[in-house]
Amino acid sequence: MKIDRRSFLSFVIGGAAGTALTPLPWKLTDDLSIWTQMWPWTPVPQDGEVSYVNSVCTLCPAGCGISVRKVDDRAVKIEGMAGYPGSNGNACILGMAGLQLLYSPTRVKTPLKRVGNRGEGKWKAISWDDAISEVAGKLGELRKDQSSAVAGIVGSDRGTVPQLLKRLLTAYGSPNFMCSPSMDDSYALTLKLMHGVSASAGFDIENANFVLSFGSGIIEGWGSSVRMFKANSALKDKKGKMVQIEPRLSNTAAKADQWVPVRPGTETVFALGLAYVIIQESLYNKDFVENYTAEFDAFRQMLDAYSPDKVAEITGIDAEAITTLAKAFAGASNPLAVCGRGQGTTPGSLHEFMAVHALNALVGNINKKGGVWAVPAPDYIQWPDPELDDIAQKGIQTARADGAGSEKYPHTASLLNRLPEVINSAAQSPVQALLVSGANPLYALPDSKAVKKAFDKIPFIVSFSSQMDETAQYADIILPNHAYLERYQDVPTPTGLQTPLTGLSKPVLDPLFDTKHTGDAIIMIAKALEGNIAAAFPWDNYEVCLSETLGDKWDALVENGFVAQDFQEPGWEGAFTTPSGKFEFVSKACAAESDKPVFSSVTPEGDEKTYPLILIPYDSMRLSNGFIGNPPFLTKTVEDTVLKGNDIVVEINPATAKDRLFSLNDGAPAMLSTPRGEVRVRVHLSDGIMPGFMAMARGLGHTAYDDYLAGKGANFNELIGPAEDPVSGLDSAWGIRAKLTNVPI
Repeated sequence: MKIDRRSFLSFVIGGAAGTALTPLPWKLTDDLSIWTQMWPWTPVPQDGEVSYVNSVCTLCPAGCGISVRKVDDRAVKIEGMAGYPGSNGNACILGMAGLQLLYSPTRVKTPLKRVGNRGEGKWKAISWDDAISEVAGKLGELRKDQSSAVAGIVGSDRGTVPQLLKRLLTAYGSPNFMCSPSMDDSYALTLKLMHGVSASAGFDIENANFVLSFGSGIIEGWGSSVRMFKANSALKDKKGKMVQIEPRLSNTAAKADQWVPVRPGTETVFALGLAYVIIQESLYNKDFVENYTAEFDAFRQMLDAYSPDKVAEITGIDAEAITTLAKAFAGASNPLAVCGRGQGTTPGSLHEFMAVHALNALVGNINKKGGVWAVPAPDYIQWPDPELDDIAQKGIQTARADGAGSEKYPHTASLLNRLPEVINSAAQSPVQALLVSGANPLYALPDSKAVKKAFDKIPFIVSFSSQMDETAQYADIILPNHAYLERYQDVPTPTGLQTPLTGLSKPVLDPLFDTKHTGDAIIMIAKALEGNIAAAFPWDNYEVCLSETLGDKWDALVENGFVAQDFQEPGWEGAFTTPSGKFEFVSKACAAESDKPVFSSVTPEGDEKTYPLILIPYDSMRLSNGFIGNPPFLTKTVEDTVLKGNDIVVEINPATAKDRLFSLNDGAPAMLSTPRGEVRVRVHLSDGIMPGFMAMARGLGHTAYDDYLAGKGANFNELIGPAEDPVSGLDSAWGIRAKLTNVPI
């Protein structure tokens, strides 16, 4: 089955896309006076001197340039910074609403020590000296015989602040530095196995003329959201083509030239079916394949199981449509295939990433204009290795708590998704102290109940959050960071950008409260621990560390906000450092026990008889689902087909709703149950979701923050558990079996 824009229900497409792209100011103008009366803390400055400060937004991985308008000492408006690579004068609605995070009443204003039970919300304000002394004392005592029992969690390992925490753990004697997983992890591993390089994936979408997207929310916040909005518009202006492959009519699918409603979980199979046609029809780039690739014959033989007829049975898309799409993709001058579901905040199946990337290789669009580039990380962090004492040397040799780098998962650097189960299955938690910065694992990790149970077993938790999020609520000590508009921070290459870049987030105003930069807090902890640990941190403070680290880039960064690294297009010659020295279609890391290369799919958890439906998540530009919770203005823009009152709304096909098992009307309340949990929902009937499936938005269901966000909807992570990818160990779950039952209105 193939459904394109012309043949699909026009009112659904127009309504979904038009509503989703309505500008924020129009949405808020309707009742602006009411909002300002409701929120006395909304910035309403007196007249004064107007000035602008350029900075970089750090609320998501996009790293957009922003310009903040000030009246005297008050920040009053955020807009895009002209000339900044990627965003160039534009900002997303989360970025524009960021002032509400700066002036939010849920800011943590001073160091706090828990005095009640965990999660009870009882705190005692303490001084910074006492807070640092408390943390250093706990860590010092633990180090005597359990240095490897300390762990750190960060949102990303890129930049000086995460690397300072990693350095602290290394000098202390712990290997347990972990990052929140995302599609960046899967793409990095794909490039490692297929290219043989340590790099991030950059997508030259501006110069592509045929974009094949496997569930990537190009206009839902995937990669750099502002950049993708602009690139998508430019693609249409130059008569390029966008094809969206996913089971739900997302905004991206609605705006695409063609929507291919593939069955969830079969995207890998669909990609291999396209590859089969490209090879059988000899449509591949013969120069690249014959001269710069290895394992092509093994890949071609493996594809015998993925003929269009066989793929049609699995995916629900007819064989002719598969063949036609494969020919159109291979026939374009600059075709580009991408994946990473929704906003890309979950890693997904490594086989899916490799299968999709193989399409780019077949058409020879790697390290070329309009294709996928292997982008090296900025190399400005060149600190000398810390000198390790006997305790540290012994500690860092121990196995990681999450299993990353083990014999089972040798290629993966971090497996935070495995940590809760590891802790819960142990008599005593292998993590006795946990430091969390720039992440909110109690909200963002799947199976929230299991995560909470694991955190209950960790005796000492420290949060560096500037907001009272779910993880901060569960901490023993909070060392509050400056808000993102109050601090310096280096911002390495934004997700998906095809050229290396370093941005600098600069303070727009002085800190409003008794907070400290997380970099300063880490340096203070290190110095309090003394010895080799203190010696590993020679800087007086974080700003000195940052300026010295950036070296001759510092002045240009302060003046311009970014520095673009000299980057020669790598091309094909010498670009691959795999064992063969070539691009490898098939990696031995993906071999089964029989040593035969395979591609596998993940089966959703649950018994089909008990749970006859399948629940899948979706992302929206109006809902932040990372470590930052929605500001109130952003929540105001959420449609009532997503959130109705305090009830979250699930999409379900009318044919499914009329089934004798459900008999549900539009707007009806129901109880949604999965093997991991249950929640009250309301039903929205939509032809944009395949029969037998349900879709729920991510980013709601917070128990923290303020009354404008807490208690609204449900957290999708409470309803789904992780599924370990057999090669990477990363979470590859894409959905879970579920059921609906009627409840009284």
